[in-house]
Amino acid sequence: MSTRNTGLRLKVLGTRGSMATNREDQAIFGTATSCYMVRAGEETVFLDAGNGLLTAPVDFPRPPHILLSHLHLDHLLGLGMYPRLAKKGLETTIHVPVPRGKDPAKLLERVYSPPFWPVSLASYAGDVRILPLSFPFQIGEVTVEGIPGNHPGNSFIIKLSWRGKSIVYASDYEYEETSFLRLIKFAEDADLVLYDGQYTSDELDDHRGFGHSTAEHALELLDRCRARFMWLIHHDPQRSDEELQAMAARLNRKDVYFTREGDEIVL
Repeated sequence: MSTRNTGLRLKVLGTRGSMATNREDQAIFGTATSCYMVRAGEETVFLDAGNGLLTAPVDFPRPPHILLSHLHLDHLLGLGMYPRLAKKGLETTIHVPVPRGKDPAKLLERVYSPPFWPVSLASYAGDVRILPLSFPFQIGEVTVEGIPGNHPGNSFIIKLSWRGKSIVYASDYEYEETSFLRLIKFAEDADLVLYDGQYTSDELDDHRGFGHSTAEHALELLDRCRARFMWLIHHDPQRSDEELQAMAARLNRKDVYFTREGDEIVL
């Protein structure tokens, strides 16, 4: 899916869930983990930093911001090898969800430091700014809001708004009544909702507490929040292209789309 008009733009750099893969039967939907690049005028915002980040551009009109919804490895795999962070003089800001009063840089260093990684991100040649993720805030004209999700270890659902358009990012979310009602209100009249659809309804009983949802819950959210488009994301690492295509055919909704790596939309 691709459009070429000006507006709030999103490109899918990675949409595989839980684990990066390398399978020929997943080439259509992609094998890289969660990373979505949003462009709003001269501003660039990345939603999560899975290994899909490795295909992102390096140069932008203004320094980009990387928002981490939570700190599970599949959502920050790409940081260590993203070329921009190693280029002297280039500024990048990483927003890290941390408890109040905690140092976000030290939290990231639990992964990006020896023995798990050669050096800390703060030691890269680029100007890497690491800040706590705290809502709401502005990135130029982009308003960034967030609410708690429902996922082991906690996660945030994030909304980006710019000039009357909005994108809601609800990855790594498991349906739960109270939080779902909050999400319905948060996503009301959004132009695009990215929603975790890792499991089928039949699979969900064996995966309670894993922190992921279904296409059926996505449909309920779409119908109740009246969003313009619903894109299903965080595809199971064992799910083949054929299986995902069959799931999409059974759903048969023009306003619901199973996201593919490389997709672009302009709102």
